[in-house]
Amino acid sequence: MRTRRGLCYPRVMNMCVENNNRVVKRRKVEPAGCRKKFKTSPEIPGGCDFFDALPDDLVLCILRKLSFTASSPADFISVLITCKRLNGLGVNSLVLSRASQKMLAVKAKNWSECAHRFLKLCADSGNVEACYTLGMIRFYCLQNRGSGASLMAKAAISSHASALYSLAVIQFNGSGGSKNDKDLRAGVALCARAAFLGHVDALRELGHCLQDGYGVKQNIAEGRRFLVQANARELAIVLAANPSAVVPRSWLTCNPHRQPGGTGCPLLSDFGCNVPAPEAHPANRFLSDWFSGRTEGVTGTDLRLCSHSGCGRPETRRHEFRRCSVCGAVNYCSRACQALDWKLRHKAECAPVERWADEDVENEGNNGDDMQHDGDEDVNGDEIMEES
Repeated sequence: MRTRRGLCYPRVMNMCVENNNRVVKRRKVEPAGCRKKFKTSPEIPGGCDFFDALPDDLVLCILRKLSFTASSPADFISVLITCKRLNGLGVNSLVLSRASQKMLAVKAKNWSECAHRFLKLCADSGNVEACYTLGMIRFYCLQNRGSGASLMAKAAISSHASALYSLAVIQFNGSGGSKNDKDLRAGVALCARAAFLGHVDALRELGHCLQDGYGVKQNIAEGRRFLVQANARELAIVLAANPSAVVPRSWLTCNPHRQPGGTGCPLLSDFGCNVPAPEAHPANRFLSDWFSGRTEGVTGTDLRLCSHSGCGRPETRRHEFRRCSVCGAVNYCSRACQALDWKLRHKAECAPVERWADEDVENEGNNGDDMQHDGDEDVNGDEIMEES
């Protein structure tokens, strides 16, 4: 029954209640318009699936954020295997182009054709991290020099600092070619661009090049400035990674007799700082793991690896890398790797020995170069801080 305004009167529902063996009828008043509505369960055949009702654009936006914040490849793979729709949208170019460095951190022991295709798909989607990582793997591990250098160049065009520095190392050493293929000026130019983008190893390499006049006009004062800037920037990166952490007392204590094998690297030892060693890029960790199990050089020959543990680069021809002129036991792909390894461990291990064997001297005279380090000055440039 309706009122003049068109509203319904409350409905009266009879309820039976047993009271002293009597059945008493009570009335329950239900407000108008508040009738109970039953929801359709998605488990019931013919029910509504709310996930399928979401538009693809919204799902792609969520997957883009997930790929950018993923901490490992497993985080993203677990999403792809959830359902057929996520599997299809997860390999969209919009999602893969935002994949983070950690999401692309493939381990050498898990390398397979599927991992290769996945990195290739990310690189084709325009992901610069994938271009750099796959370029390093192809150039050094798979020995596909042309394709690897092309991928690294693609990342370098997009101002990827690590790719610029890697191409600079290739130019300095003439990697993938002969000794005559070295282009020092091109290496310095690439290093300068990477240093401008804040790459710490590029800052160190450029500083040593300026100090030694290697590929550029010698400028000792400017080279020292770059070396100090590299050390200061590396310390800033460590502090930025732990903004709320209390600075350990060991960081503020100079320990010139630090034992090798420790976890710290005295980057600013003359300023009294011992900060943790920098974390290697996933591509460098892949190279280190790829060649770590090979005891007979890189490809069964006498090719050597860079002695800096955070590098992993191998020689592409015999005697490509320079070695320590004092002990002759270590060799490095760049001055930056030499400076870091000197501070990290080699300073405590290096000891003068007799001149290397005759065949080594002859081979070194043909292709190799020696790295001089008379004390700390010629190795890492820390004499800047000793004089100040």
